[in-house]
Amino acid sequence: MTRSVKVQMMCKYQKKRVVIVGGGTAGWMTANAMARILHRVIDVVLVESDTIGTVGVGEATIPTLVRYFDELGINEDEVMREANATFKLGIAFENWRSVGHRYFHSFGTTGQDHWTAGFQHFWRRGTIMQIAKDYGHYCLELTAAEQNRFAHLPNRKLNYAFHIDATALASYLRKLAESLGVQRKEGKIVEVVQAENGDISNVKLECGTRIDGDFFVDCTGFRALLIEKTLGVGFEDWSHWLPCDSAIAMQTETANPLKPYTKSVAHENGWRWQIPLQHRTGNGIIYCSKFLERDRALEKFLTDVEGEPRTEPSFLKFQTGIRLKHWSHNCVAIGLSSGFLEPLESTSIHLIQRSIFRMLQMFTLGKISQTDINEFNRQTAIDWAPIRDFIILHYKLTNRSDSEFWNYVRAMEIPESLKRRMDLFKETGRVFREGDELFGENSWIQVMLGQGIMPSDHHPIADVMSEKEIRVFLEHIENNVKRTVDRLPSHEAYIANYCRAKIPV
Repeated sequence: MTRSVKVQMMCKYQKKRVVIVGGGTAGWMTANAMARILHRVIDVVLVESDTIGTVGVGEATIPTLVRYFDELGINEDEVMREANATFKLGIAFENWRSVGHRYFHSFGTTGQDHWTAGFQHFWRRGTIMQIAKDYGHYCLELTAAEQNRFAHLPNRKLNYAFHIDATALASYLRKLAESLGVQRKEGKIVEVVQAENGDISNVKLECGTRIDGDFFVDCTGFRALLIEKTLGVGFEDWSHWLPCDSAIAMQTETANPLKPYTKSVAHENGWRWQIPLQHRTGNGIIYCSKFLERDRALEKFLTDVEGEPRTEPSFLKFQTGIRLKHWSHNCVAIGLSSGFLEPLESTSIHLIQRSIFRMLQMFTLGKISQTDINEFNRQTAIDWAPIRDFIILHYKLTNRSDSEFWNYVRAMEIPESLKRRMDLFKETGRVFREGDELFGENSWIQVMLGQGIMPSDHHPIADVMSEKEIRVFLEHIENNVKRTVDRLPSHEAYIANYCRAKIPV
């Protein structure tokens, strides 16, 4: 290709200005991605106000964040040092199925599948023969987590995510974005101006400055300043399935060894989390205000929390649900402005990332296509629905009857899409992942088993094997897991050598 052709291609469209409204994790993740991928054809401006705080969502993440770092060329060890991060291999759920019961949702896979059937079918036959151990015993990530061990393995055989200081992550990403040419404008927005066709043309700051843009990204959190307050796209309420609407969060000193997993402990009216970082522990309680008053929730939280407090408790109100449109006119909503699902399975940053990548895949320098907008909204809704169902599953499948809250969620009607999955697994042991939805078969299996569903049947491929063959098969997997985990260093020792925080705060 000649230089003149290249110049003609670059000049076909005029350089566009993208205005990101709001910072935090969502804003600075978006700014980094757009600046790195499209730096030659767009200018990126991010507007945020120091007087408006961020929620700081996403201190616990899932393995998809590893891809974000990879795709954008961000050094994992550096971001972990900057954000005081630790590794995460899954989530321990306590008191969900019943008080005193504990199970683990780990990343990765369990056992070994056959192309006709998943490992759960062979394991199920093994339980009938009384030779199989607990399902999670055959999972590398779960075994490593329970022994507080971690290391990077070749070919990423150990699937992991991060516990990360969301505020520190946003600060680090801001530094990277500004080095790529992203302009940050400080100020509180007092007016959003629309053109005659309904597009957003500019935003006016309290100081009087107007910031024009061709394309706007709403990262204003629950305020949804552009997508809802200006464009009025509407909201689909999911609180009848996910009735928790309040949270209290607080940072404490680290009281225990750094565990490579998140703790989720159910209580009488919701649940609480514990997230270990290098320099502190993140704690919070989620509850339904219909069944628990704020003062009683705070009292319970302060009684249950471990470690000396580092901060005062912060309070948050929310509504679970999703925008009816995530892209309207020349504005895309990313992060909490797009919708909210409680952080039970640490999906907040994943949904931010999915929207960023999809927006980049559908971005245009020419006229915005309504067909693109419709497809973006359709695919985003497809992303959210299975995650919603997966979170509802934890509540619906419970034996708890010790409060009005648990009686409500145990008896509530659920989406048909979730009922279908539950019935299929209960009757046949089968789980099917649809398209590229987030949670794979192993995640659904672990939670359904953990919450009390035991399949009534298994695939006949497991009956082809003799009792001896089943025994040898299970022992082989168990021994491979044990040998691998035995070679791993402790989680804390690995962090000390690989990514110890530069300046713990």
